[in-house]
Amino acid sequence: QVQLVESGGGSVQAGGSLRLSCAVSGYTYSHIYMGWFRQAPGKEREGVAAIRIIRTSSDAVSYADSVKGRFTISRDNDKNTLYLQMNSLKPEDTAMYYCAVGQLGYSPFDPRGYNYWGQGTQVTVSS
Repeated sequence: QVQLVESGGGSVQAGGSLRLSCAVSGYTYSHIYMGWFRQAPGKEREGVAAIRIIRTSSDAVSYADSVKGRFTISRDNDKNTLYLQMNSLKPEDTAMYYCAVGQLGYSPFDPRGYNYWGQGTQVTVSS
């Protein structure tokens, strides 16, 4: 059974930092996307950052324009954990953040490509 469990959300002031973690278990495919999405109240879910993992090649990362230069996605293969380091946070980054895992076949930020989702962790940035 695939499980994704996020942690690390919280409340910070603008300019602050948070690191989100996503512990993944039960997923055994070798060619996958691992990504972070967010959804603010009244808005659609949007992709924030993603890693494309192909066993025979190096990882490829993608970032939404709104977070480039501020967020960093990474993974620890030994711990089966995905991370999102968020620096220089802005009030507009306030949202529920979800990690997700899926097989290749869609663009990195297309939710249709992700089969499994975590329960979400709330990030609130105050001005």
